[in-house]
Amino acid sequence: MDTVALTRRGLLLARATIAWNVVEGIVAVSAGLAAGLVSVIGFGLDSGIESVSAVLVAMRLSARLRHGEADEDRERRALRGVALTFFALAAWTTFAGIRGLMSGETPETSPVAIGLLTLSLVAMPVLAWAKTRVGRALDDPLILADAAETRVCALLSASTLVAVVGFTLTGATWLDPVGGFVIAAFAVREGLEAWEGELVEED
Repeated sequence: MDTVALTRRGLLLARATIAWNVVEGIVAVSAGLAAGLVSVIGFGLDSGIESVSAVLVAMRLSARLRHGEADEDRERRALRGVALTFFALAAWTTFAGIRGLMSGETPETSPVAIGLLTLSLVAMPVLAWAKTRVGRALDDPLILADAAETRVCALLSASTLVAVVGFTLTGATWLDPVGGFVIAAFAVREGLEAWEGELVEED
């Protein structure tokens, strides 16, 4: 497969990521709010923020197909904004988790959240694998970085699913706040990467 065809495939995968994350974010936040599950709300917000990073990747690949140059300064500023949003998410999930532990409030179970997280846990590794194949074929660090980000999303799906299923099976209310703390840690990591501009580095 030639470079143009591979780049188009990379663009298609980036667009699929955007569409998935937007839908995933809306469903997760809605289900989390309905059940009072901090971890699920945090997962949904993280999905929404991740879609912004995928948009930047799609912009870069579109520019390449047009034989144009991407505005790296603008993308770096956008990534700094994304980073601040990740830090805000980390602060919120940490605060909400601590409040949940101190108040002892009991959230409700959410079959919708469990179904969504299970589906994400299946879909994200497949999407990451497809991106990795394209990235390696093109020797493209941008696409490979995006694939790594998608693998992180799969890990986040797994940790959130463990927290929600654990709470559903045992009724241990502390599992949901702890799941929120895990999301906060991931958000800080992703925020630092966005601040450093890793998605817009050429090497």
